Amino acid sequence: MTNTQLPAIITSSNITKHYNQTYALAGVDLTIGLGESLAIMGPSGSGKTTLLHCLAGIIRPDEGHIRLLPTERSAAAEITSLKEAGRTALRREVFGFVFQQGLLLPELTAVDNVALAAMLSGMKRPDATEHARAWLQRLGLGEHLSKRIGQLSGGQAQRVAIARAQVTQPVITFADEPTGALDSSTSTEVLTELLASKTGRGSTLVVVTHDESVAARCSRIVRLADGRVVSDSSNQQPSYQQPEPTRYEAPAQHVQNAQYAENNR
Repeated sequence: MTNTQLPAIITSSNITKHYNQTYALAGVDLTIGLGESLAIMGPSGSGKTTLLHCLAGIIRPDEGHIRLLPTERSAAAEITSLKEAGRTALRREVFGFVFQQGLLLPELTAVDNVALAAMLSGMKRPDATEHARAWLQRLGLGEHLSKRIGQLSGGQAQRVAIARAQVTQPVITFADEPTGALDSSTSTEVLTELLASKTGRGSTLVVVTHDESVAARCSRIVRLADGRVVSDSSNQQPSYQQPEPTRYEAPAQHVQNAQYAENNR
């Protein structure tokens, strides 16, 4: 199920993943629409993070198929068939990631953490630094560009992680418990930034969360239990107000190159 007004961006069928004799995913079928914000929920051990990692090409499912459909900024790809080099390029050029602990490099400054992601996707250093500065300023971190990650608060560090994820203008952003380690006020601010960063360019947000208040701000909620989808519903009135149009958009030429397809040959 997906919003019938949205074209599909990812389709997956019979996604199965097991560890030893335990099934983390047991035949998941899921279609994700371009432009939607999807919350994946469920109790601990239900397969939420495993599903996200499969969709994002971080791990391979044992069975099933996951396909990225073409857009104006990305080529089609059979994610489950890509070699490691192709999946790595896909993650760098088409997907963005925000994790609970940020996974930022502590020895680098805020701007260098973000610029590094841009350079890995193909930007030259001057352009990467310029775009990194612009995203950090947009997220209210203009006074913290030269600070190392350890000098920032938890909320500030997560904003750096959001900037790092968005500097490449990803078609899909995958977020795994992005507010799990934050207090409620900071969580609200960080989620607002995540939702705002996808607005205006038709990109998709897929967020794993245990927090009902986070899910309530998404346009669709999928619930898992024992590795299976047990509920898939549209949220007709998500508790999120669309912000003013973004004044800054980074170019996406490096995405259009579709190097992940070349790297799979």
